[in-house]
Order: sequence, then C-alpha cells, then structure tokens
Amino acid sequence: MEQPNLEYIEQLARGDESIRNELIDVIKTEFPDEKKEYYDYLEKKEFKKIEESVHKLKHKISILGLEKSYEIANEFEHNLRELSLEKQEDFEKILKAITAYIETI
Repeated sequence: MEQPNLEYIEQLARGDESIRNELIDVIKTEFPDEKKEYYDYLEKKEFKKIEESVHKLKHKISILGLEKSYEIANEFEHNLRELSLEKQEDFEKILKAITAYIETI
C-alpha cells in the first residue's frame, strides 16, 4: 500500500512554513471529524450521507499524495451510489493509514 506524504503540501506551500503548517493543521483537524462522520453514517446505512463523507475524505487522500488510494475512494463513492459497499474494506485501510500518518506529522 502506498504511504501518505506531504509532497503536494510542500508544492502548495512553496517553502512558506506558515502555509505548510496551516495546511497540515487543516488535515489534522478536519480528517478525524470527517472520518467519524463516515463511520456514523455507515452504522446507520445512510448511503447518500456515506457517499458525501467519502467525497470529502477523497480530498484529504489526494492532498496526502495517495493517487491509487484516491482511485479506490472514487470507486467506492461510485459503488455507494448503487447502494453497494464494494471497496469498503480497501477504503477503510486507507483511513487507517492516514490516521496513523497524521499522528506523526
């Protein structure tokens, strides 16, 4: 599995440490809330809300340089529109990897 990284954030910041830190803070703040929201909706089987949560989380996946994981999230989001949970397990592995990673940055 690919590993999260800060390469894209570094490109956006262009050497500006305050921008870099602000972007990292946004991820560290928003990701846990969005992940909790995803699991809450999943428990209730609210497919439209699950899909919306996955859509939000896809942005964090992309920002953290996870190109293959982004594709998995995209497939999962599409499957949710069809009321299918196919790719759920793969998607949740991505969430775990990001959770572990943001604790180190």
